Amino acid sequence: MRKILPRMVSHSELRKLFYSADAVCFDVDSTVIREEGIDELAKICGVEDKVSEMTRRAMGGAVPFKDALTERLALIQPSREQVQRLIAEQPPHLTPGIRELVSRLQERNVQVFLISGGFRSIVEHVASKLSIPATNVFANRLKFYFNGEYAGFDETQPTAESGGKGKVIKLLKERFHFKKIIMVGDGATDMEACPPADAFIGFGGNVIRQHVKENAKWYITDFAELLGELEE
Repeated sequence: MRKILPRMVSHSELRKLFYSADAVCFDVDSTVIREEGIDELAKICGVEDKVSEMTRRAMGGAVPFKDALTERLALIQPSREQVQRLIAEQPPHLTPGIRELVSRLQERNVQVFLISGGFRSIVEHVASKLSIPATNVFANRLKFYFNGEYAGFDETQPTAESGGKGKVIKLLKERFHFKKIIMVGDGATDMEACPPADAFIGFGGNVIRQHVKENAKWYITDFAELLGELEE
């Protein structure tokens, strides 16, 4: 059976899709927040340089995501206490404009989700700052032994592997019958989530991934641009 390729969507059609979306999904690290959570955790655990290079390769799409995550966590070995210390002492910084954008979407009754290859404990903290319910958070779960030492991560979470964000979006469509879902993010794993997302908006306000910048049909560096689309 011949495969039918999807029709190319123009920039004006993308804008209309965003304006009429019933759900918008955001990546978290380097999109909703300015940092990469795993790199900040590596900093607290004293292995920042090695892990940052691994993150850069993973976000560029050079390494399968689950392999990169396993490799980095094996190096970091974060304890429960270190994760809690990161949130308490060096909480992530929201990207300028995201609070206003999320608030405007919520005023329009658009469901907002955070879909992250990062860690749920950190992402839930971010969600609370944006009045996003924890039920709208999809991220990886770290596992700890009773004494608080690192015991791995939950490999059954869809966000733990390449293509995981697309699996979450497919699940959201099935569960809530959304007609139009938009994915916004900085990395290769975000762009790969479209389809099943109906549109992808690349974000380069914190870091520019060349592969994403060159291939995204709509690429922004400031959330004010999306906020402006909703004010028209």
